[in-house]
Amino acid sequence: MNARLIVDRDFVVSELDRRIFGTFVEHMGRCVYGGIYEPGHATADEDGFRGDVLELTRELGTTIIRYPGGNFLSGYNWEDGVGPADKRPVRRDLAWFSTETNQFGTNEFMKWSKKANIEPMFGVNLGTKGADEARQFLEYCNHDGGSALSDLRKEHGFEAPHDIKFWCLGNEMDGPWQICHKTAEEYGRVALETAKVMRWVDPTIQLAACGSSHRNMPTYGSWEYQVLDHCYDEVDFISLHTYFNNHGDSAAEYFGVIELLDAFIKEVAAICDAVGAKRRSHKKIMLSLDEWNVWYKTHKIENMRVPGWPEAPKLIEEVYNTEDALIVGGALIAMLNNADRVKVACLAQLVNVIGPIMTETGGDAWRQTIFHPFALASKHGHGRVLKSVAESESYSAKTFPEIPYLYATVIDNPADGTTTVIALNRSLTDSMEVEVELRGLGTDRELVHATELHHSNLKAVNTKDAPNTVAPKANKDVTINGERMTVRLKPASFNVITTKATPVGNA
Repeated sequence: MNARLIVDRDFVVSELDRRIFGTFVEHMGRCVYGGIYEPGHATADEDGFRGDVLELTRELGTTIIRYPGGNFLSGYNWEDGVGPADKRPVRRDLAWFSTETNQFGTNEFMKWSKKANIEPMFGVNLGTKGADEARQFLEYCNHDGGSALSDLRKEHGFEAPHDIKFWCLGNEMDGPWQICHKTAEEYGRVALETAKVMRWVDPTIQLAACGSSHRNMPTYGSWEYQVLDHCYDEVDFISLHTYFNNHGDSAAEYFGVIELLDAFIKEVAAICDAVGAKRRSHKKIMLSLDEWNVWYKTHKIENMRVPGWPEAPKLIEEVYNTEDALIVGGALIAMLNNADRVKVACLAQLVNVIGPIMTETGGDAWRQTIFHPFALASKHGHGRVLKSVAESESYSAKTFPEIPYLYATVIDNPADGTTTVIALNRSLTDSMEVEVELRGLGTDRELVHATELHHSNLKAVNTKDAPNTVAPKANKDVTINGERMTVRLKPASFNVITTKATPVGNA
């Protein structure tokens, strides 16, 4: 099969916001306890943070992490997670019917995030709490000193403010499963007032309002419009959440969810712009895809609740296979191609709970299959996304009427002269020879990197005993001739190819 991919240096979608490579840590299952935090583990440091998980987090390349939830957020008292650990209350968490010890909280997360070299992204509880608690939490975290709450932070051992810049106004407030679920009108008003007082405390922050919990919600569309009709002037982002499934056990149908994500992004952007047009506003609301992943094998109630209010039970610990990794790679391409509106995204979650990293409590940590496309995209995703035109054969599926076999994005980095092609071959049977035209990006180019993620068994998984069953390998079938590059992509493969223009003359 033959295909073409064409880009031009003058046709730019947007500068790439590196926060698109975010993940998510929620007090759920073994994400925190037994995941990032496990005092007594062989690799644990002086703060109880697992060193093996920290190392894998850095390798994953995550840039921002959303914390502390999730559904957990809508019943969370931030005060429970600060101060002396031996004085913190033990609570029953109604989101996941578990016992929360609060041994890990705001300040522990900030310590961990600095060690992981990531930006924090915090949420405020707009379920059981409201605007007053939100502004107090913000003051505790971000105010220099001289007030009761900022001085309390200093008493807790943190002299300098945490300076958290990105805040989410609640979580999935449209969902009937949410603690203190709200209508669009109710939430829109609360979001407006909360945003207003938070900006009074710290005008430098960015705020995200809750969008629909997923595209199939009965209130989808009208929810976004009504919420933004209230708080448009006070927020910067609206959130999108989506989880991909392969209930039909058909890889060809499964690939269609990537096209649905692209449609979802464009629809929500259009709704935002409709509200802006009504207000005759020059402001653009950006999108935060702050929960997304593959999740379907552990999507039953017994995977989300364990009787007896246990501490850190195993919840939704999805084991990912090859085709799941290809979907994650395709979703990243969709986000990159919409980089003019998607500025933040969080793969949910980081570890154990539908995570790219899996651990054994007291034992090893390893990379799930979905780890690899994310790490590759983050490592090579620097610069500006170019508008690409892909020409390939396509097929029809129930999930989407027309699915091109070639799905790709191109990122150009003028700072170092590199251009990266990220490409997915969605044919299950045929290799694809792709002719890439890098117009205006330099005729004298050299290959820097060429990697493919492919396995002949789409159901292959990585395990503790066989952690590298599905892993990236070098793609040696790349040729460069001036501004043209030819690359052969294996069937059902995710590929990252970076070339570099040789500078003309001496520096």
